[in-house]
Amino acid sequence: MKITLAYGGGGEETNKLINDLFYKYFNNEILTSAEDAAVVDMDGKLAFTTDSFTVSPIFFNGGDIGKLSIAGTCNDIAMMGGKPEFLTCGFMIEEGLEFDELERIVKSMSEELKKVGAKIVAGDTKVVPAGSVDKIFINTSGIGRVIKNNISAHNIKKGDKILVSRDIGRHGTVIMAHRYGVETELSSDCKVLWDEVKALIDGGIEIKAMRDATRGGLSAVLNEWSKASGVGIEIKEDSLPISDEVIGLCEIFGFEPMDLANEGTFVAAVSEKDANKALEILKSFNQNASIIGEAVEGDKVVLSSPWGTKRVIELPKGELLPRIC
Repeated sequence: MKITLAYGGGGEETNKLINDLFYKYFNNEILTSAEDAAVVDMDGKLAFTTDSFTVSPIFFNGGDIGKLSIAGTCNDIAMMGGKPEFLTCGFMIEEGLEFDELERIVKSMSEELKKVGAKIVAGDTKVVPAGSVDKIFINTSGIGRVIKNNISAHNIKKGDKILVSRDIGRHGTVIMAHRYGVETELSSDCKVLWDEVKALIDGGIEIKAMRDATRGGLSAVLNEWSKASGVGIEIKEDSLPISDEVIGLCEIFGFEPMDLANEGTFVAAVSEKDANKALEILKSFNQNASIIGEAVEGDKVVLSSPWGTKRVIELPKGELLPRIC
């Protein structure tokens, strides 16, 4: 069965799609009340974000556009010390998409939501003529209660240590391999990161900043932090966790692993006194977690090699690999 324009027309087919598919996987009393807007009960500081997802292909090793849409939005909230709680979801579906593919995507979203205990409480569906979008685009917005205040890219001081939660460049490399028809067993790192963040918070770590290293990868995060906090950042090349598969494919296609997108990897700046404890916590989730450098005097991001040479890591320019998320 294929999705037809009637499924976006607001009539019987639309109601069938909402009731038989979306309510099946996103079932909760707020959503199924079917009001014009969701009313939720929250107090204290809130983190609120939105993102749109157009990844191609829509299914890839380690995930799909649905899982990505939940992880991406939940992770933006988590990076500000917030627990993701309520999401909205907008589907833009191309006429002719197989219903089974849509259900696979929605089921994947449901499974990722359960991992963090969040709910989709409002949504919208549009079906457009063939050729108007590429199969399916998804927008998700999210809100969560902040349980750890004062996490900001502006907080980093000289001496603070920089960590990554796992090996870098996986998601961008997987999408690149799919795009160029290269067979690989490498899987995207796509996942919700709240458990790792909560463990750092519960561990009493003095977190200065956190950022999930999506488009622009590690290079973009570090350059943005350097500018926001007015510090230099020095990274040790031999401390960067990069898998052999990522290195190999990057060498073939001429990409820099530090520039490639991640969808389940974050960067954290923590106080020097807490760095080793933070590393121990992150290693309990992934053994590739690493302290990769520190904030220093200056205004640039510098990569130091094991042989004593240094080079400046600049903000990535141009569109390295379109539609990676």
